Amino acid sequence: MCGIVGYVGSQPAWPIVLEGLQRLEYRGYDSAGIAVLDRLGNLRLRKTVGKVDGLTQGDEADYPDGTIGLGHTRWATHGPPTDANAHPHTGCHRHIAVVHNGIVENYLDLKQDLQKRGHIFSSETDTEVIAHLIEEGMGDGLEFAEAFRRMGRCVEGSQAIAAVCQDEPDRLCALRVGHAGGIVVAHRDGQGIIGSDLPAALPILRQRPGPVGYLESGEMAQVSRQGVQFFDLDGQELAKEMRTVFPQDALVDRGGYRHFMLKEVMEQPQVVASALRGRVNFDGGRVEFPDFPFTDEQISAFRRVVLTGCGTSLNAAQVGRYLVEQFAGLPAEVESSSEYRYREPFLDSETLVVAITQSGETADTIAAMQNAGECGARLVAICNAEESQAARLADGVLLMGSGMEIGVASTKTFTASLTVLLLLAIYLGQARGMLNSQERLQLITDLARCPRLIGEMLADVSEYRKLAQKFSGYNGFLYLGRGINSAIAQEGALKLKEVSYIHAEGYPAGEMKHGPIALIDRNMATLALAPRDRLYDKMVGNIKEVMARRGKVLAILTEGDNELVNEVDEVLFIPPAPDHLNPLLAAIPLQLLAYYIALDRGCDVDQPRNLAKSVTVE
Repeated sequence: MCGIVGYVGSQPAWPIVLEGLQRLEYRGYDSAGIAVLDRLGNLRLRKTVGKVDGLTQGDEADYPDGTIGLGHTRWATHGPPTDANAHPHTGCHRHIAVVHNGIVENYLDLKQDLQKRGHIFSSETDTEVIAHLIEEGMGDGLEFAEAFRRMGRCVEGSQAIAAVCQDEPDRLCALRVGHAGGIVVAHRDGQGIIGSDLPAALPILRQRPGPVGYLESGEMAQVSRQGVQFFDLDGQELAKEMRTVFPQDALVDRGGYRHFMLKEVMEQPQVVASALRGRVNFDGGRVEFPDFPFTDEQISAFRRVVLTGCGTSLNAAQVGRYLVEQFAGLPAEVESSSEYRYREPFLDSETLVVAITQSGETADTIAAMQNAGECGARLVAICNAEESQAARLADGVLLMGSGMEIGVASTKTFTASLTVLLLLAIYLGQARGMLNSQERLQLITDLARCPRLIGEMLADVSEYRKLAQKFSGYNGFLYLGRGINSAIAQEGALKLKEVSYIHAEGYPAGEMKHGPIALIDRNMATLALAPRDRLYDKMVGNIKEVMARRGKVLAILTEGDNELVNEVDEVLFIPPAPDHLNPLLAAIPLQLLAYYIALDRGCDVDQPRNLAKSVTVE
């Protein structure tokens, strides 16, 4: 989840861009860089490996001096954190500077084609192809803005991109394709700022309110001292509505959304991409955890894996069990931390305990970790807080990297947990020799498609508003799923309970006939997870059992499934995907449905009654 900042105006660009990067550093901090067009019209770059403050080392007299510039703070995807791989990136002639958030899915094809045309690359990143594509366009006679726009039509995947060009030193260009990350644009008094999040715009919003616009997918902005123009990627100018933002909004920002929960749901494409950064090697078909605390030999000695967590993290652990068994070839168990802490489990050095806690401070999970450590088990924590107690207790920590989650009901940290768990399962299987290079490459390639697929699912939420009106009057919900999706049924029911106060239960669908079927009638709503997977036929049978008892059924189906469309009452679709990725995709409609039902019922979705974001007491 990289951070992007750009400035054009009458003030020195360097301190403004630097401040913006410092405010966005939570989005990435393995390297940073700033490019400024100086007063002689030359493009000057300054980069550092590590945190943003590294840019300030040295004599202030050496800082680039100009009134237009770009900055970037990075979480690596392609290539390790080095000066060469840090953004901004340039082309062959160093007259274009580019910063980027996202993954260019077709970068290898683009790079090979550009190399055939004589372009020379100096980094290992996918981002560098963007600078060369713009350079190629200008070499074909296009103006900077048109070359930038053409580049946006060439790259595949979800992207947020900004660039400057020394040949046209009066403007910044920015675009968004898909949902890899936002771009906010602010302009006032001859000064313009673009950024990944609203806090980057604080330098021109600090004194009084100002107008701000947000780029949607397929939109581009040209920002100059005179103002902002918005276009689509075909070059048609857009009459985009700006909204007034107050200084305090730039400190805690809902990004133009009504609630933090909805904002955080919409951030999930970039959250999944962030969880992948620096951890996948597409060229070698490998998952890489540089700071993982155990060697391949130690991993091969593990005899089982225990996953533990509370609430949403417990549901993520249930999915993780399937992934570890399937890809690592290890027996796996799931334990509720609140119960596990009072058990006397058999644990030893051949047991890997994986604790999942978004805050890293959940009291029950911390106690379970302490118990496991005292028993001699190996400990890995998956959390969203680097300096948390869980991170200190564990032998090693795998950070979610999803940024601060403010909504009490976990959404983006759930998908981040699922992503990290899949990477961990592949990593364990890789170390144990369970997966060959082709299998690993296929797994990480499929996973890398998920930010784009989730972004496409989030592009239109109007159907959820309609369904919420139909289902918000029910006082009971049954969520059903099979296999790996049974945990998603439980998570969907938990979300509905948390934010709408509707009683909802998640069950493995095969258990329905062992009791819950007694509840089904016309007043009970059933949500059935029925993607096209190996248990699809079993799920069809369960759905028909509900329909035969006059139950109301809303089904989550795979796009193109025509068998059940006319059987059930309502349908939501997810894109086709391998079975093990269905949980990651199916979680999205369940989150949106819970949000809009709660909204229709007048509930406080960001701060539901009786709940707290981090449960730090027993």
